[in-house]
Amino acid sequence: DLSLHSWCFGSSGINAEYGGQKAVSSTATPRTRYGGKTTVTLIPVRNMALLTALRGGPDTVTLIPGDGVGPELAESVTTIFKEMAVPVQFEEIQLNRELMKDEGAFEYAIKSLKRNGVGLKGVINRSADFRHHNLEFRGGLDVYANVVRCMSFEGIKTHHTGIDLIAIRENTEGEYSSLEHESVPGVVESLKIITREKSMRIAKFAFDYAREHNRKKVTCIHKANIMKLSDGLFKACCKEVSEDYPMITYEEQIVDNTCQQLVINPQQFDVMVMPNLYGNLVSNLAAGLVGGAGVVPSKSYGENIAVFEPGARHTWMEMKGMYVANPAAMVLSSAFMLKHLQLNEAGDLLIKAVNNVLNKRSCMTIDLGGQASTLDMTKAILMELDALA
Repeated sequence: DLSLHSWCFGSSGINAEYGGQKAVSSTATPRTRYGGKTTVTLIPVRNMALLTALRGGPDTVTLIPGDGVGPELAESVTTIFKEMAVPVQFEEIQLNRELMKDEGAFEYAIKSLKRNGVGLKGVINRSADFRHHNLEFRGGLDVYANVVRCMSFEGIKTHHTGIDLIAIRENTEGEYSSLEHESVPGVVESLKIITREKSMRIAKFAFDYAREHNRKKVTCIHKANIMKLSDGLFKACCKEVSEDYPMITYEEQIVDNTCQQLVINPQQFDVMVMPNLYGNLVSNLAAGLVGGAGVVPSKSYGENIAVFEPGARHTWMEMKGMYVANPAAMVLSSAFMLKHLQLNEAGDLLIKAVNNVLNKRSCMTIDLGGQASTLDMTKAILMELDALA
């Protein structure tokens, strides 16, 4: 499958092999310099032009850098992709807190995502003035399943080790339906919407995900002891779906106990499936257990679309333009995007390069106790890619 062998790295003046295919040049010179220093020498493989032609040209991906440090993180990804020479081109759309007020800009972004079917997105700051736009990203595109993987890294010192859990969050209803009103002055009612259709859909997604990724257990997170109808329906749907997957252990847990258990014994969890609000709380808590927002990737899926973004949705507005943010989460998200595009070898190698940088602790940003900049970590990832080739 040529899509699995689309590029390789090598040292200048040396023929390199990757996946059994030879590099074309023995006199290659460094393509790019980043931060004034040569980072990696790229040698395209012989079949790059053929690969691109067979794929009908490069895949086009919608790139929305977002607010705060988002543009700096997006720059890290585009720099790495350029060096890797993967057959991906970005349709970059500037959409942030201010531009969200422009209906035309927002609608263009939605159309781009629907047209391309794949997006890489930073976090957009939100306010009550245009909260419906944020809901439209999820509900309008129907990216109903948010998947956050929280995994321990040897090089990041945390209270727990050996964590590897998947938080799957229903992304389109629940408390996030944003249906609120003031019935009388001083009294606000907020509607929580749970439907059988969407509960069955997310439950089936969770069990399919567990089966396809060789996971052994799915835990339904709920609060059905209090919200007997809404969360009771969600729990019943998960239980019903579980009966079609006898090879996967099924458990149920009340959300407040889940938060406690995550702090005490997070290794007990494998795949977790839950309504929208609980997913937000659990994924952020789990991210904190493994090193924070800078190292946790996520992806959201619909029937015909996939959007990749950092797993913990923080813009870090106060550090905008300072290039101190950790790019690992955004780069890992982009690596999972490559795998979604069937560029599996490229995605796996990029994941390994990021893991090596974090585990070696050779280049750590301030959120991980170091002093490295966004640019420094990007260079470190590129050097690891070169070493792995």
